[in-house]
Amino acid sequence: MQDTFQAPQGPGMMFWIIWCAVIVIEIAAMWKVFTKAGQPGWAAIIPIYNGIVILQIAGKPIWWILLYLIPIVNIIIAIIVLHSFARNFGKGVGFMLGLIFLGFIFFPILAWGDAEYLGPEGGTPSPA
Repeated sequence: MQDTFQAPQGPGMMFWIIWCAVIVIEIAAMWKVFTKAGQPGWAAIIPIYNGIVILQIAGKPIWWILLYLIPIVNIIIAIIVLHSFARNFGKGVGFMLGLIFLGFIFFPILAWGDAEYLGPEGGTPSPA
């Protein structure tokens, strides 16, 4: 009698090709977003430095990078930073939610769309 048990297989080659393409698109999108904000594009590929640059684009103090090391607090800080990040590009809360939940779609939209970096002061609505 022959044993018909097969060991589980990992993801196929097509999965890895698509995964690498998504990663390349995300790196290119972050590079473009950074250059739109007047920051060096190469900062998108440096692990901790890109977090510092995101804080600068969002108009938050650089020491907030330490808050990302605290569990639960890091989630709240990420939401605050992405809200400021989206607002500084002239986008609202809906776009911020897109960056949080579908970042792989919304960062390319931000990069190659018509959004312009307004700066920390430019993203706030003016009083009536």
